[in-house]
Amino acid sequence: MKNIFSKETANEVINRVNNLSKTTQPNWGKMSVSQMLAHCCITYEMVYTDKHPKPNAFVKMMLKLFVKKAVVSEKAYPKNGRTAPQFIIADAREFETEKKRLTDFLLKTQELGEDYFDGKESHSFGKLSVIEWTNSFYKHLDHHLRQFGV
Repeated sequence: MKNIFSKETANEVINRVNNLSKTTQPNWGKMSVSQMLAHCCITYEMVYTDKHPKPNAFVKMMLKLFVKKAVVSEKAYPKNGRTAPQFIIADAREFETEKKRLTDFLLKTQELGEDYFDGKESHSFGKLSVIEWTNSFYKHLDHHLRQFGV
């Protein structure tokens, strides 16, 4: 799995994002390209903001037991997989705004780097290693960028 904290990987992902246009159509799934960008931003909102409520202890335990491995492993997400409710974007979004937000989050994450994330508490899974953080970040982005053909 590529390391999202490396400048070259972050730049590669940003270039892929820049290859999208507001008319890019998905190869699978229901989201528009603007919704997909907003959807990808939620992962970073959970790291950098208090916009999303943290799960209670029981839900967090269940997420750690049943979801964490799928999110932080190197195994790719399947096409048309189920989306967690807090990641669903049902309303229309503005393409350029969401593209800039995602790009800014990518740059911030790369600049903060591995040391910032090593052992950092995640929103839903407890403390994660650098490998778990980069796998979760990169795998999710790669899945959706492939969904839209970039």
